[in-house]
Amino acid sequence: MTAKRLYQDIARKIVVLIDEGAYPPGSRLPGERDLAEKFNVSRVTIREAEIALQAIGRLEIKTGSGVYVAERSPQALAALPAASAFEVTEARLLIESEAAALAAHNITDAQIERLAELVEQMASEDNALSDEADEQFHLTIAAASNNTAMVHTITQLWQMRDQLPQVKATYDAVCLHDASARREEHRAIFEALRSRDAAAARGAMREHFKRLIGTMLDATEAQALAELQQRASQSRERFMTAAKLG
Repeated sequence: MTAKRLYQDIARKIVVLIDEGAYPPGSRLPGERDLAEKFNVSRVTIREAEIALQAIGRLEIKTGSGVYVAERSPQALAALPAASAFEVTEARLLIESEAAALAAHNITDAQIERLAELVEQMASEDNALSDEADEQFHLTIAAASNNTAMVHTITQLWQMRDQLPQVKATYDAVCLHDASARREEHRAIFEALRSRDAAAARGAMREHFKRLIGTMLDATEAQALAELQQRASQSRERFMTAAKLG
């Protein structure tokens, strides 16, 4: 089972326990170690499952306190806004850059090791595995910030990135052709975090998103030009057809 399917499977099992009343609303989940033993997986997998469940409103991760079952149901959560890929990326630039700076002060050795693994996974020729490593890289940094509000905001931005069709299509089109640059940018972020250098971590994250926004603009301009050329070609064909008939 892939890493993505494994943590998703664990997330589903936790949801079943919540719905069955084993963990009622407002209650604290057992610790990572206990859950890892219960489900026979690593603590990293438990952490990824909990982050995923926080993103959809089933759990609340409270730094220094633990992980709690959300009081309100997912149905009570607001629908995702109709944001553009540029808006999502701009928000990510602003928020994730500061999350990286915070993470530089708070990141653990285990999280550093996890980021190193994810950077290597991003070199995979399997696009699904590489994309999953990308997402977990950013969510691990969010968790390392030790700021619950930032973790929640960043997971919501990833939900918008993955679930808003137009945003996902834009990211898929751009990320398909920039794998090498993306991997090197993530390596620079990792190196800054390993050095516990907040300014460098913030700067590396900003450069990553600035380049991504630039690539999106280039892709949009190219698409607009292609559409213009197609309309011009269609108009030319109509004119030639009309000229022949005349």
